[in-house]
Amino acid sequence: MSKSWTLDDMPPQKGRTILITGTGGLGFEDALALAQAGGDVIVAGRNSAKGAEAVLRIKERAPQASVTLEIVDLASLASIEALANKLKETHDHIDVLINNAGVMTPPTRQTTKDGFELQFGTNYLGHFALTGHLLPLLMRAQDPRVVTLSSIAIRSASAAINFDDLQAERGYRPMPVYTQSKLACLMFAIELQRRSEEAGWGITSIAAHPGVSRTDLLHNAPGRHSAQGLLRTFLWFLFQPVAQGALPTLFAATSPNARGGGYYGPDRLGETRGHPTEAQIPRQAMEKHVAQRLWGISEKLTGMSFNAQAPTLELAGAGATTIAREG
Repeated sequence: MSKSWTLDDMPPQKGRTILITGTGGLGFEDALALAQAGGDVIVAGRNSAKGAEAVLRIKERAPQASVTLEIVDLASLASIEALANKLKETHDHIDVLINNAGVMTPPTRQTTKDGFELQFGTNYLGHFALTGHLLPLLMRAQDPRVVTLSSIAIRSASAAINFDDLQAERGYRPMPVYTQSKLACLMFAIELQRRSEEAGWGITSIAAHPGVSRTDLLHNAPGRHSAQGLLRTFLWFLFQPVAQGALPTLFAATSPNARGGGYYGPDRLGETRGHPTEAQIPRQAMEKHVAQRLWGISEKLTGMSFNAQAPTLELAGAGATTIAREG
């Protein structure tokens, strides 16, 4: 990009309904910026107290902001479906979905309520299911976008989708499992763009990553006293401010220059900090046959099938298109 993109470059968001998963860190900064720009912002998280505090903080800084809280646990397919059903009753459309919330490197293997490994189940499968459930609302919007968060960690040469042990049941190593979940997120974003183009959904799917930012993710996951947590505490100067780390996501969500199937991250020091630019897409993420296999497995695991037909808006009920449920 010819100039550094900042919040001053964000188009007005008045009239746009934006759903962001995650109430702290990057999610909070996304919500604050989009609410200040006039958007109708929905922050979705599992902790009602933390979510209410985030909404209050946003309204303190932007008294005219339109921001509401919805409760969802991305580690529960039932909770995701319940949120989607509620939104279909209360909203005609959703303009932007930001798949942001995440879990990072718990030291021991944990599982979601549905029995998935926690990082893969929350970071990837939860957002896969949420996007599928919200597809009808997205297709009713004008210029709808889905922005899915990946991570600079996927640039590791060893990053891969381990189909032989997708849920890390035979061997759990926190960082490789986290990396797999974030590689899956990037592959999902690219594959969603392909399918949207093929099926005529009209949805623009984009991925982003925040570089290395001062969120509480490392403190909240492996713990403040873990090696990662101590790095975050004592080498804080290596981490850019979280508001800066949110810029690639906000660019992807709002800029007319953000392209479908694109991937955006910071522009300096190996994509660790700076302003939004085109990020390097690892070779693994471009393997179409792997993405298609992952998509098929994800549909079976979540019971969610994205109908590959063009939408019929005249259908009754919530249906901008049919989203089938497998038994």
